[in-house]
Amino acid sequence: MRTTRAEYCVIACAEAWRGDGEVLASPMGLIPSIAARLARRTFSPDLLLTDGEAMLVGPDGTPEGWLPYRRHLTAVTGGRRHVMMGASQIDRFGNQNISCIGDPERPARQLLGVRGAPVNTLNNPTSYWIPKHSPRVFVERVDMVCGVGYDRAAAAGPSAARYHRLPRVVTDLAVLDFATPDRSMRLASVHPGVTVDEVRAATGFALTVPDEVPATREPTDRELELIREVIDPTGARDREVPPTGRGGL
Repeated sequence: MRTTRAEYCVIACAEAWRGDGEVLASPMGLIPSIAARLARRTFSPDLLLTDGEAMLVGPDGTPEGWLPYRRHLTAVTGGRRHVMMGASQIDRFGNQNISCIGDPERPARQLLGVRGAPVNTLNNPTSYWIPKHSPRVFVERVDMVCGVGYDRAAAAGPSAARYHRLPRVVTDLAVLDFATPDRSMRLASVHPGVTVDEVRAATGFALTVPDEVPATREPTDRELELIREVIDPTGARDREVPPTGRGGL
């Protein structure tokens, strides 16, 4: 059985936590949740996982410890948490919008609201998972800044940007990062079956594209076994990133 696009997305999301050590992984959404559990079971065994309420849990969901809200906030504000959020809009410097579309004074569409995005992005590493890469999401300028990008963090000064870091953006087409001199978005890899031109066409601003763009890495046999038989045996991942058509191989 070939590796599906959803499985490449899981691998790409899991890689966001590689080398993080003993930090709290806070995945938001299905694919990031599978990815965090995979990272914990393989190359990032020191990761702490949470049930989203008041417990630290193991990869199988078994409680391992107590995580009261005050301790959660201590981890957040001390840079000891790595969250993977979604984005309704994101721009070239990583500014994220989950609040509204259109003029904030009279929005055409109301979304989740700012919520904890500013605290997340300024106080601990924040990556993003975007299940459908499109020009509607990857925009030249977000309608409202919720998650803080590199340009705004730099403008706020060293004290605001002490823990600010955006390791990667993973989509159904590619992996992107900000490893450029001006911290603008760069194409880091494309998932197998995707071309650089497809990613460019689905992005509403000019990406930095290296001369050679690698493919997203292949999962190991052990990683595929864990994804398919242990972490997500019902195949829920394929409902978010279908195995055929756009988003599949």
